[in-house]
Amino acid sequence: MKGPYANEYYEACRTELKTLVDDLDCWELVLRTDDMNVLPSTWAFKCKRYPDGRVKKFKARFCAHGDRQVEGIDYFETWSPVAQWVTVRLMMILSVILRLKTAQADITAAFVHAELPPEEQVFIHQPHGFKVHCDEGELVLRLKRSLYGLKQSPRHFYQYLSSNLEELGLVKSNFDPCLFIGTKVIVVVYVDDCLLYAKEDRHIEDLLVQLRERKVQINREGSAEGFLGVDVSYSPADSITLTQEGLTKRIITALGLDSSYSHSTDTPAEVGPLPKDADGNPADPLYNYASIVGMLLYLTGHSRPDIAFAVHQCARYTFKPTSRHFAALKRIGRYLKGTVDKGLILRPSKYLHVDCFPDADFAGLYNQEMNGRVRGPRHLWGLVFSRSRSPLGFF
Repeated sequence: MKGPYANEYYEACRTELKTLVDDLDCWELVLRTDDMNVLPSTWAFKCKRYPDGRVKKFKARFCAHGDRQVEGIDYFETWSPVAQWVTVRLMMILSVILRLKTAQADITAAFVHAELPPEEQVFIHQPHGFKVHCDEGELVLRLKRSLYGLKQSPRHFYQYLSSNLEELGLVKSNFDPCLFIGTKVIVVVYVDDCLLYAKEDRHIEDLLVQLRERKVQINREGSAEGFLGVDVSYSPADSITLTQEGLTKRIITALGLDSSYSHSTDTPAEVGPLPKDADGNPADPLYNYASIVGMLLYLTGHSRPDIAFAVHQCARYTFKPTSRHFAALKRIGRYLKGTVDKGLILRPSKYLHVDCFPDADFAGLYNQEMNGRVRGPRHLWGLVFSRSRSPLGFF
C-alpha cells in the first residue's frame, strides 16, 4: 500500500477486519472445492468529508465482486428501497413547525448485520494482505452474513433494519417504505444513515439504546446538520437552508474554473434549449463531461433547483458531448462560482397545506430535433410542489 495516507488506510483495514471477524462473526474459513463459485474480493477505500470539504475520517471496506455472482446460486432477489428526498425535506419542514428534536445516526458495517439465508451459499477469496495459509489446500471464506459488494446485500440489510424497527413498535409508511413512524419517534432511513425526530431528545436516545440491545451497531452523530453531503442549517427565524459548498467547489475545480481569472456569470444558461450540434467538434477530453454532469445532477436534486434546466439540457448529451455542450457546462460552473454559498431555503408557514405549481413554455421546442427527427409543436415543462409554502419536490 502506497500513498500519503497509507498508514491511515492500513489501520482502517485492521479496524474493518476486527469488526467483521471478532464482533460480527461474518465468515468461516473452509477448504476450496471444485464445485464452489468463489468470488474475488477487494478493498474499497474512501476519505469521508464534511459538507465543507474537510476530512472526516478514512474508511476501508472489504468487499466481494458481486459482478461474478450467478443468479439462482449466489443470489435471488436484489431490489431494495432508499428514502426519497421529498420525505427528507418534509420531515425537515415538520421539525420546524412542530418543534421536533433531531438527530442523525450511522450504522457501522451496516450490510454485515444481515444474515444470509441458508439457500444462498456464497464463497469469496480472503482479503489481500491478511491471508491465512493452509498446507491442505486453498482456504476461502464461506459467508455467514451479507457483505458489501454482493448484489443482495442492500435488500437483506433493509429487511433486517425494518424488521427491528417494526418489532420496536414503529410502523412503515405506505407512501415511503423508508419512513418509519412511532408514537414518540419518527425515523427516515437512507441505506445505513438514519434521521430521527421526536418531541424530546430522550425518546431518540431510548430508541437507539433499544436498537443497540438488539446488536445493531448504531452510533449517534449529533443533530441533523449534515446529511448525505448536504449541509443543513437551522436559523432562529424558523427557516432551514440546504447548501453543498464542498461539492460546488469540487465542480468548479473539475471544470478548471478555480483560478482568479475565471469570471462568474449571472445566469446558468442561455435563453432557449441546447441544440444537438451534430457537426460540432468533440468536447475537450481532458475534462470528464459525464462525471461533472453527475455531480451537477446530485447538486440540483438536493439544494440547487435554480440550475435544474441548464443541467438537464447538458445531461442529454452525456455520451457524445461537443465543445458547444462543454461551453454550456462551463457556463453553469461560472454561475456557481458566483453563488457558492447559496442553497435551497425552507421557510415553512404554520399551515399544513400542499400546493403544486406547474408551468410550460408551450411549443418552445417547435421544429427542434428530437431522437433524430424534426417534430412539430413540443414544449418544456416543470413543476414544483410544496408543503407549508416550502418546496418539497421539483421536476
